[in-house]
Amino acid sequence: MKKDIQVFDNVLQLIGKTPLIKLNTMTKDFDGDFFAKVEAFNPGHSSKDRIALHIIEEAERQGILNPGDTIIETTSGNTGFSIAMVSIIKGYNCILAVSSKSSADKIDMLKSMGAQVYVCPANVSADDPRSYYQVAKRLHNEIKGSIYINQYFNELNLDAHYHTTGPEIWEQTEGQITHLIACSGTGGTISGISKYLKEQNPNIKVVGVDAYGSVLKKYHETREFDHKEIYPYRIEGLGKNLIPTATDFDLIDKFVKVTDEESAHTAREIARTEGLFVGYTSGAAMQALKQLNEEEEFKDGDKVVVIFPDHGSRYMSKVYSDKWMEDQGFFDSQREVAEKIQYVK
Repeated sequence: MKKDIQVFDNVLQLIGKTPLIKLNTMTKDFDGDFFAKVEAFNPGHSSKDRIALHIIEEAERQGILNPGDTIIETTSGNTGFSIAMVSIIKGYNCILAVSSKSSADKIDMLKSMGAQVYVCPANVSADDPRSYYQVAKRLHNEIKGSIYINQYFNELNLDAHYHTTGPEIWEQTEGQITHLIACSGTGGTISGISKYLKEQNPNIKVVGVDAYGSVLKKYHETREFDHKEIYPYRIEGLGKNLIPTATDFDLIDKFVKVTDEESAHTAREIARTEGLFVGYTSGAAMQALKQLNEEEEFKDGDKVVVIFPDHGSRYMSKVYSDKWMEDQGFFDSQREVAEKIQYVK
């Protein structure tokens, strides 16, 4: 009798069920146990695979997305890659409006996945017609048979993580998790996970990570949008110059802000010490963990989960480029770069 071949029907079946990996070196002197939920193990190398598949399949169930239609989205890169990947398998066209802050690596990957890419200036207001929000809306209005994912204002963004990432973390920690640390951009990841976890145990503390130059932390604390908080920053996929309705601020206990420079160095430190080649926002999340430890947030027995959203390969021209780091002024006399490459003549 022949045995069934062990095979997946397509790449989409690999989405989710990412591993929880213990952090050993960077947290060896901290109180508590620390674990990374490493979303780079998704086939599209980021947590955005989850929302792309969930939102698109929900649109199919509702009958608003049909074969040959066009999917349009605003993205800093990761969501776009995931949507492009799902579109290939399901037979849709894909158009992406991307911030110019996105790395060249990300933009090249989007093109490689068959997406039509519009690169829009990053440092304009959300209502500027050149912003990637407005460009996506205009294209949606112009193209018949298109849907606009609109992840920043789509409740299904939160819903995807409520049904997948949250239950995974609860099961993987056997319900022992005490803290969740996650970057907040659209807010879908942190809000969806938090909603599920707090239903299981309302005492779990949820910490959002924000960038300097973003409005989220102050809005969480005051419920007021302060445009004076907004200025350019370098981290992609973190923070916002608007208030996304996909963020449920009531589910987040506090926000921590991190700098571009420290987040970049911390991403590189994760690779060097933990052997996890992760992206810029992972460095930001880990930097927030380090700052919380300095504030004596943790104690013995705590089980802390930090979300590492994507893979380091998306940042080869940025945080993993010595030239880029030097150009940003991120290398100084205290942080010399050891020359690791030697050319044999």
